[in-house]
Formats: sequence, C-alpha cells, structure tokens
Amino acid sequence: MPAVWRKSSRSNNGGNADCVEVAFTGPTARVRDSKNHATTIAVPGWAAFVEAVKRGELGQV
Repeated sequence: MPAVWRKSSRSNNGGNADCVEVAFTGPTARVRDSKNHATTIAVPGWAAFVEAVKRGELGQV
C-alpha cells in the first residue's frame, strides 16, 4: 500500500510553494520537502519533534 502524504497546514503561507508533508507507514513516519528527498524517521522520534515544536524549543527557521 502506498504512503498517504498529508501537507502541513503551515505550508505555502507566503505563496512561495514550499511544502512539508508527512506520511505514516507502519512503525515509521516519512517526512518530505518539496525541494529534497524523503527522509524516514521513527514515529517516537516524530512525536518528540512535534512536542518540541509545540513548546517552542526549536525556534523559527
């Protein structure tokens, strides 16, 4: 079964066509950028990343 990609609600907020998407495939989450290849990370790592973003620990890029 192919991965189902979900686009971030924050993507393309300036009309610049930047896009971040995530797909959950079994025990891993796959993250991809419109300009780069997909990277696979473990779901626990993804959850920790999301929590750090919510706490504002990563700042703005």
